[in-house]
Amino acid sequence: MFVSAHVSAHEFHSLNIFEEPLADKNKTTIYDVAAKAGVSRQTVSRVLNNRQDVADETRSRVKKIMVEMSYHPSAIAQSLSRQKSYLFGVVISGLKYIGPSRTLNGITNKAQELGYGLLLKEIESADNVQPVFQWFGSHQVDGIIWAVSEIGDNRSWLIDLLPKINIPIIFLTMGNRENVNFVSVDNYLGAKMATEHLVSLGKKKIGHISGPLEWWEARQRKLGWQDALISAGFDPKEEHCREGNWSSASGEQAIFQLFDSYPQMDAVFVGNDQMAQSALRVALKRGLKIPEDLAVIGFDNLLESAYLYPSLSTIFQDLQLSGALAVQKMAEMIQARLENKSLQLTPTIIKPILVIRESTVRNT
Repeated sequence: MFVSAHVSAHEFHSLNIFEEPLADKNKTTIYDVAAKAGVSRQTVSRVLNNRQDVADETRSRVKKIMVEMSYHPSAIAQSLSRQKSYLFGVVISGLKYIGPSRTLNGITNKAQELGYGLLLKEIESADNVQPVFQWFGSHQVDGIIWAVSEIGDNRSWLIDLLPKINIPIIFLTMGNRENVNFVSVDNYLGAKMATEHLVSLGKKKIGHISGPLEWWEARQRKLGWQDALISAGFDPKEEHCREGNWSSASGEQAIFQLFDSYPQMDAVFVGNDQMAQSALRVALKRGLKIPEDLAVIGFDNLLESAYLYPSLSTIFQDLQLSGALAVQKMAEMIQARLENKSLQLTPTIIKPILVIRESTVRNT
C-alpha cells in the first residue's frame, strides 16, 4: 500500500521551501521579489498560489516584478505547499500502433493545459504490475492513467491489487467493471454503425476482418458486426470472418483468405484502417469495382484514409479526446481527494462517428 506524500502543516512550515540552498547565489529568490515589491514573503507566496486574499493592485505589482526579475518559483516548493506533485503516471503499451500514440497525444496536451507533468512507463505485459505502482509511488505522482489496452487476462490483477493502491487511478480502453473509473470508446457501437451502413446500401454478404481477438477492442468490433447482421436477418458464420493483427500486411493476407472462403462477399467491415487499406488495394488489383462489387469500411479514421483512391469510409474513434477526458477526470479525482470529498466513479463512454466516403458510396 502506498503512503500519501502529504506533509503536515508543522513539517511544511519547518521547511525552507522557497529557497534552494545549493542554488546559484545570484539566482533571484522569493525574498528578492518581496523586497522590491515592498511586501512580505508570505504575500508573494499567496500570489504564487493564486490566493484571493491579495489586493488586485498588489497582485499586479508582484507579478510585474517577477517578470522583471526573471523569477521562477521552485516546482518542488510549490508541490509541497499545495500538497500536490503535479505529476501523473501514465502506463501504456503498443506505441507502435496508431491508437495508443493518439491516446498519448491527448493525454499530454490536456496535462500541459492543466499544468501537470507526466511520468511515462511503457510495458510489454502485465504479468507483474506491482513494481510499476511502487515506482510511481516512490515518485509521489498524484494519480495514474492506465492506458494499456485490455489484452487477454492482463487486467486480472485488478481484483486483488486495485483495492490496495492508495492513489487515484483511471483506465482507458476496457470493458465495464464495478468500482473502476474508466474512459473508453464504444467499439461495439462503432462496429454496428459500420455494418448497418453496409446493410443500408443493399449489401447482403458482408465479411469482417478483425484485429487480434485477444484484444478487447477487436472482440467488441467483431461482436458488433455479428449482432448488426443478425438484426438485419442475416446469418454471420466464422468463415465470413478472418483475423489480422492490425498491420497492413495482415490485412492483405486476411482479404485473400476471405475471397477464398466467402467468394460471394459484396462488402467487408475491417477492424482498422491500416488493414482496410490493404483490402482496398487487393480488391482493385483483382479488378473489382469499389464500391459496386465490394464496399469497404474501416475503423479509426486515419488521416491518410481520406486521400486514398477511392477514399476510405470508416468509423472515427476520438482517441485524443479519450486521453484528454482521462486527464480531466483524474484532475477532478485528485481535487476531491485533497478536499476529502467523495467522487462517484462513473464510466465515460465516447460515441464513435460514421464517416462516409467513396469506398462505400461512390460520388456522382
